[in-house]
Order: sequence, then C-alpha cells, then structure tokens
Amino acid sequence: MARIIGGIGTSHVPTIGLAYDRGRQNDPAWMPLFEGYKPVAEWLARKQPDVLLMFYNDHANSFFFDCYPTFALGVSPTHEFADEGAGPRPLPNIAGHPQLAAHMADCLVNDEFDLTIFQERPLDHGVNSPLTLLWPHEGGWPGALVPFEINVLQYPLPTAARCYKLGQSLRRAIESYPEDLNVVVVGTGGLSHQVHGERSGFNDEAWDMEFLDLIVNDPAKLAAMKHGDYIRRGGAEGVEVIMWLAMRGALGDRVTEVHRNYYLATSTAMAVTVYENAGEENAR
Repeated sequence: MARIIGGIGTSHVPTIGLAYDRGRQNDPAWMPLFEGYKPVAEWLARKQPDVLLMFYNDHANSFFFDCYPTFALGVSPTHEFADEGAGPRPLPNIAGHPQLAAHMADCLVNDEFDLTIFQERPLDHGVNSPLTLLWPHEGGWPGALVPFEINVLQYPLPTAARCYKLGQSLRRAIESYPEDLNVVVVGTGGLSHQVHGERSGFNDEAWDMEFLDLIVNDPAKLAAMKHGDYIRRGGAEGVEVIMWLAMRGALGDRVTEVHRNYYLATSTAMAVTVYENAGEENAR
C-alpha cells in the first residue's frame, strides 16, 4: 500500500531558481537560504520517496485569468517546465505518476471535490524553484512528481479550511492506493510578502514564526482563519500559505518538525521545513 512518509513546506520565490542557475549558492546574500535546504535534500536522500505530491500555484503561465481552476491535478506521464519569459531553465523533464494521479482524482471526486484534470501544461517556478533544491537532477530526477495546482491568485480563492480538508482527503486516497509507494507531500508558497499596492514590500516576522508554530501544533486554528486574516497578517500574497494547509492536512494529527530554516533578505520571507508524523516509523 502507498503511504505518506513526511511533508515539506517551502517558499517558491522565483529568484531562488535564478540564483541556483547562476551558481550563487556561496554568495553571502544567498548562502543562508541554500544552506537551509541542504538538510531537506539529505532527508529526502535518506527517505528515498517514490513520488512527491506538490501543491503549488501557477503564476499565469499555464493557467490564465480567463479560466483559472480552483484545484487542478496533473496526470501527465511526463512534466516539462515553463519558459517564464527569460528562456527555459536548464532542467530535465520530470516523470509524473498518472496511475496514482488518476486514483487521486477518482477518490477526490467521490469525496465531493470538483477537479480540473490537466496534461501537457508546463510547470512554472511554483514547482521548479524549490524542486531544484530538494532533489538532484543531473542525469534525471530520482522520482516522480504529481503536481496539484491551487488557486491563490484570482478571487474567489478556496478557503484555508477547504485546503486542509483537501489534504485530508488526499491522505485517504494515497493510503488506499494498492501499489507499494512512499510519498512526500510538499506545500509551497509564502511566507509573508506583498508585491503591490500601498503595502508593497510588507513583511511580518512575528506572524511568520506564529504560522510556523501553528502549522505543527494547531493547524485547525489556521484552517479557521479567513482570507482577510491571512492578508492582514502576512500581506496580500502571503495568503498563498493556505497551500501549506493542504500539505499539513495530508499528514497525521500530530507531527514532529525535524527541520526549519527561515530567511528574510528580500521582499519575501523565505522558509523551508520538514515534518514527520509523530509516533510513526518512517524508515523505508
């Protein structure tokens, strides 16, 4: 049977991928960020998951405001990465897992989640910016990816509670899949930031720390918050952390945070975390 062996929360700032491609890992301005991802990559190398289920939002590269789905599940056997205007990143395509994705889709629909199913839609920095820091890719990626797009751009957005319930439903779907697979769920986005309007450049470290504590200890409190609460505390774009709620919902009731790195050097507070289900044996 398939099982979820842990979760990762990560920012997906596009400049992370740009800095990586330019070899700036040892620059003083970037080193604290890249060093913070090394324990995550080492954790993944130890756990050797077969599949990453990644919650992300497309930034109007493959989905556009004339037709932007609330929830969209990628079922392609192979996923490529988007050219966001400066040429494609030097990354190989990554395998999907269409059989697991199809099973997820069937389970979610029967759990009363309405889905968009997509194929052959390139994945933008919402996926590839953190992915290059999580998994090695020279000569090919070590596992498969199931991308799950969540609308955090165009209102009405799904609620935090809905995203949390989505993760819970996906956990049931994965655990009912008959193939022996180890799955890690990844929630992307945030933390506090706003890139437009009168509060452009806004951050709130106190809220970021509170959020990172609550996602471990009281996710129900986060799930009960309204969009306006997230925007007031974390900025207009900070609302995208509701995608972390989908990741957290896919984990157990109690989790252990085994790694946290937080770095605020630009307009976006950048974080990466690793969680394991408390009391469960996660070794392969």
